[in-house]
Amino acid sequence: MRRRMMTLAVALAAVGVGVVAVPPLGVAQAGTARATAVGSAGLSAVSSPSRIAVHFDLANGQMPENIALAPDGTAYVTFAAARQVAAVTPSGATRILATMPAPADGGVNTPVLKFALTTGIVRMTDGTLYFLYASGAAATTGLYRLRPGRAPQRIAALPADGLPNGLAFDAVASRFYLTDSVLGTISTVPLGGGRAEVWSSAPELASTGFLGANGIKVRADAIWVTNLDQGTLLRVPLRHGRPGGVRVVATGLVGIDDFTFVGTGEHQVVAALNGPNTVVGIDAAGRSRTLLSAADGLQNPTSVAVRGRTLYVLSAAYTTGADPNLALATLPRR
Repeated sequence: MRRRMMTLAVALAAVGVGVVAVPPLGVAQAGTARATAVGSAGLSAVSSPSRIAVHFDLANGQMPENIALAPDGTAYVTFAAARQVAAVTPSGATRILATMPAPADGGVNTPVLKFALTTGIVRMTDGTLYFLYASGAAATTGLYRLRPGRAPQRIAALPADGLPNGLAFDAVASRFYLTDSVLGTISTVPLGGGRAEVWSSAPELASTGFLGANGIKVRADAIWVTNLDQGTLLRVPLRHGRPGGVRVVATGLVGIDDFTFVGTGEHQVVAALNGPNTVVGIDAAGRSRTLLSAADGLQNPTSVAVRGRTLYVLSAAYTTGADPNLALATLPRR
């Protein structure tokens, strides 16, 4: 596990993503959020103090990569290096729902990262989970369905020379959209599964040496995507199912990973910046402000989600190597 984290640390340094080392934190040690305004039309604050709700097991690869929330507050997460899907209850109990088989080569042929990992996850209203697995092997890399009480079933094969990462579902079209961070693409897969088709390979999605297109969401007739290497938030209009021109919404977001929307509009975004150990708010003008940082217990935050006024933040500790965790903070009343 240490070797895997060192490999990722070297790769992050190569693309200019800084790493801030912080010691392990307990709930009582969690810092106070130091949020500031995000423009007059943006997210104004995160209440303090934030708290670390759950500490995960780094030694067993429980590096939380992506999150999907249920109405009762249960967080469904992918543990990247453990190749697992898990449920984390509001009380903090963690239950493993599935563990993907390790590839015969141990995952060393997984592009860039050199270890097999579970990545994006989506939860349907009936409790069915869909998630991505990148193994570097053609027989197992793909989009999987996990029904309650069942074993995972691959419903779409994905390129083994890529790294499927972000996953979103378009309920109107009944299609999944997913990013590949190595190939620099957005692909689609029907809800029932089948062949994955490349939807966009625009240059704005490409990597510049490490990982390109990353987090993805469907919002207001558009696909929104982050690009980790380029530090950008992108909007791609849906034009009768086809991609319109890519618009760069925000820049300068070093190490941006996954993100979420706050409220009902398009222009209040909260995003995780992995290497800098921060969560930021992004307003309609593309301006960003720090909402949470390493002082709040963040260690390579990968994913964020909102339920009511509660902000969930996953930290994978890929390079800090100390404390993968789930942090909670409260958004302001609107």
